Amino acid sequence: MTNNIKVKYTNSFNFSSGILVLENGLVLKGIGLGYQGTTTGEVCFNTSLTGYQEIISDPSYAGQIINFTFPHIGNVGTNNEDIESDKIWTRGVIFNSEITSPSNYRSLKNLDEWLKINKIVGVTGLDTRSLTNLIRENGAPKGTISFNKKGKFNIKKLLKNSIKWPGLNGLDLASEVSTKRNYKWIGLRTWKKNIGFKKNKKKSFKIVAIDYGIKKNILRYFSNHNCEIIIVPCKKSSKEILDLKPHGVFLSNGPGDPAATGKYSIKTIKELINKNIPIFGICLGHQLLALSLNAKTKKMKIGHRGANHPVKNLLNKKVEITSQNHGFEVVKKNLPRNILITHKSLFDDSIEGIKLKNKPVFSVQYHPESNPGPQDSHYLFDEFLKDVKKYAKKKRY
Repeated sequence: MTNNIKVKYTNSFNFSSGILVLENGLVLKGIGLGYQGTTTGEVCFNTSLTGYQEIISDPSYAGQIINFTFPHIGNVGTNNEDIESDKIWTRGVIFNSEITSPSNYRSLKNLDEWLKINKIVGVTGLDTRSLTNLIRENGAPKGTISFNKKGKFNIKKLLKNSIKWPGLNGLDLASEVSTKRNYKWIGLRTWKKNIGFKKNKKKSFKIVAIDYGIKKNILRYFSNHNCEIIIVPCKKSSKEILDLKPHGVFLSNGPGDPAATGKYSIKTIKELINKNIPIFGICLGHQLLALSLNAKTKKMKIGHRGANHPVKNLLNKKVEITSQNHGFEVVKKNLPRNILITHKSLFDDSIEGIKLKNKPVFSVQYHPESNPGPQDSHYLFDEFLKDVKKYAKKKRY
């Protein structure tokens, strides 16, 4: 199969220790950084100007190689606080410019060192703008990046890796990144300057979060609202969840194809909806909720990834600037009548939020917990807690 694809070199280095080989035969040479090795995944781009550590540590990027459009990545170093998951699931990273020495009072390690510790392969010195334009025009390609200090690469083998990788369509990654056991969140609230992460001592409501690849900042926001949070594996049954006596259920963000994850999650979510318990979903959780309500999802050409995406709230007509990271969307055509569209993207008119008309159930495609990104959408946690409080009064446990 690789014999029919012509290898094309787009740049030339006298010596290159890092390389990107796309499935169409395009080869981009650069300088390797982070962990020495080879990795294959879907090459996407993120337009955020800040928050690279949070982005790289977001489990939703499992199976993906992130091309950062902002040229100055690494200038504030890394720390032990701006991490969204205990394990880094991102396949690899691509930067335009060489990582500079960090200049930030919170920095503990250079980004290059942090990538190496977390076994993330990176390459810098690439024309990230051209790569972004290629993705915009043709969709997110499969690609392989490799870092070898001696500059020795088997281009044919790397191309074969890119072609053979199955892609994200039909791929369930939630079961890979999800916790394997129940655990309680330690109660830390969102970070504040000169304070850091303050622990929440008051626990008025119990939330069960189904972990499809949950970000820590979501848990911190629930702590801000005096919630006790129990995180459960993505394949927990509705009975096991309800036995924990929650006042609300949260469907988390996560990676992969929602239709593949839906093979085991839809039944659980449907049963929870029938119990009239408040449900709130974000990102993959939004897509899984839609599937549970008999809607459809599909792969997007390029997806939404960045911290500057305008979304219109169709209920109050306000526009929110949002943080997003998704490559699938809920299909608008033939949407079931019991679903109300509450938010839409002002970039491409895609669905960004839904609500079940007769139950306390809603979701959004974007990330109201930000980190990184704007804080326009924090009110969604307030909306969910209103439903939770009403339910708690009825249940009295």
